[in-house]
Amino acid sequence: MKHGFAFGDHIKTEKVKRHRYDDGETPLKPRGFLLPVILIVATVLLFFKLFSLQLIHGSDFRKLADSNRTRTQIIHAPRGVIFDRNGTPLVFNMPGFLQTSKDKNGKILKTIHLSKEDALALIAKGDQSVEVDSLRQYPYKEAMSHVLGYIGQISENELKTPEFTAYPANEWIGESGIERQYEQMLRGVDGKQLIEVDALGRKVRSLGQTDPIAGEDITLTIDAKVQEAAYKAAAGIKRGAIIISTPDGQILTMLSKPSFDPNLFTLDTSYKSASNSEYFSLDAVLQDTTDHPLLDRAIAGTYPPGSTFKIVTAASGLEKHVIDDNYRVTDTGVLKIGDFSFANWYFIQYGRTEPGELDVTRALARSNDIFFYKLAEKVGVDRLADTAKNFGIGSKLGIDLGGEQAGVVPNKEWKKDVIKEDWYLGDTYHYGIGQGFLLTTPLQVNVWTQVIANGGTLYQPRILKDGRLNAIRKNIVSEKTIGLIREGMVESCSTGGVAWPLFEFKVKNAKLKIDGKNFSEVKGASGSADMRKVSVACKTGTAQHGGEDTLPHAWITLFAPAYKPEIVVTVLSESSGEGSSVAGPVAKKILDAYFTQK
Repeated sequence: MKHGFAFGDHIKTEKVKRHRYDDGETPLKPRGFLLPVILIVATVLLFFKLFSLQLIHGSDFRKLADSNRTRTQIIHAPRGVIFDRNGTPLVFNMPGFLQTSKDKNGKILKTIHLSKEDALALIAKGDQSVEVDSLRQYPYKEAMSHVLGYIGQISENELKTPEFTAYPANEWIGESGIERQYEQMLRGVDGKQLIEVDALGRKVRSLGQTDPIAGEDITLTIDAKVQEAAYKAAAGIKRGAIIISTPDGQILTMLSKPSFDPNLFTLDTSYKSASNSEYFSLDAVLQDTTDHPLLDRAIAGTYPPGSTFKIVTAASGLEKHVIDDNYRVTDTGVLKIGDFSFANWYFIQYGRTEPGELDVTRALARSNDIFFYKLAEKVGVDRLADTAKNFGIGSKLGIDLGGEQAGVVPNKEWKKDVIKEDWYLGDTYHYGIGQGFLLTTPLQVNVWTQVIANGGTLYQPRILKDGRLNAIRKNIVSEKTIGLIREGMVESCSTGGVAWPLFEFKVKNAKLKIDGKNFSEVKGASGSADMRKVSVACKTGTAQHGGEDTLPHAWITLFAPAYKPEIVVTVLSESSGEGSSVAGPVAKKILDAYFTQK
């Protein structure tokens, strides 16, 4: 057979071999069933994956998607404003920026306030840690730092307390003063805003908002003008305290030195203290372990009160009927008991004794130690301690500020328990003139002066002006006792007394009504028509402490006008000298400012 043209001559035909399957089985064909199996398995897996995504974890993924699309922003509520008794704001809320730093687990570590420039720069970069906040500003700075206090970020320990368990970790709370005392009133309720964001985290639109609720405004008994006047008058005091009150316990002024600028705690890092500030940085405040500027010496400092306590010793002798107005003592200059000598200050400084015999009024006027040594001996330590407690010494008075101390009212049992020694007559002598183991706060000195000024009632001191007057104890002393003590205090501030800066105290204010007793006419001087002599009842104190080379604490406590008191003033200057020479001039400046502006 001849081949066609499509096949070459070289192609040969072969006989194809075929397998024979004698058992009749069909051969396996892997390519035939592999693909369907893969498709079935993939379909099953896909089904279970969809089932898991849609039904089992669907709600979680929907929340995740929403969280990537929406975001909740906190709208910080402003704290309540604090006003003085005349409606003057003592703090301000101002807009600012807050930055919160977190660790890798999202735990809040620290919050700081940013300057406007720094905050805007971070926002421009898309930083999500920057929030708009309301910053706390204190316009009176050092003049009111211990009264108002300051705010700061809540600590981990504070978050564990019942008071703050509901607070977020980046919350700023009152840390001292009125800010802490009335935290629950001043703190507002934060609002929230729900916003939609794009893939880059930029705001697209607002989806809803809950408005914040501002904190409650409060009014204090503090008088801003009097507080500023006291701060200026205290310019020469390095460490000490000033308290000015009304006779019924309302605090007009409370000052502790050294002071600090609370704005250093609350404003952003661009804030700088004034050039005349006592501390220029927050670190300087926190690191001063010598003068302790954060200590409120007015209520938390305890000191021997010195001769200011002679008011209490006199009251004890008169009220316990140990003496009366006829009791007399001759000033011998020195009392000797065995090998110990107890001298009068006048004899120590000038080598002189008081002429004639001294009654209780004259002894107060001249602050005679010999009189009060002997009076304390007659009264005895137990009765003297009992009177001291009636005047509020040795216990907290309950002022609405944190940190108040109780002081120490010693007696025989106290000395045996604490000092591990017996009580001696010399201890009683020291007790009678406000020395020895007796310790009081400046607030307590002010309060026992109030008792004489108001007619015998011990009031709980208050700073919040809420109309309440809480009498802790009434009728502590009789009218007769008050009359004798007041006359001694008036003579102390008059010629022949010891408080020489207040002799013939006068102010220029024609509005003061002349009554011949509280306000008297001034004659003879140029411009005397507008001048008024103001009667003042005072008691100075020079309290020894430490070694012989340590200067004594300087005290003065007073009320004015003497027969219709309006204010009670107590001044302490630590380790600075005599009460009349150091504390007296400060008190005079305060009285001058108060009655001139009245």
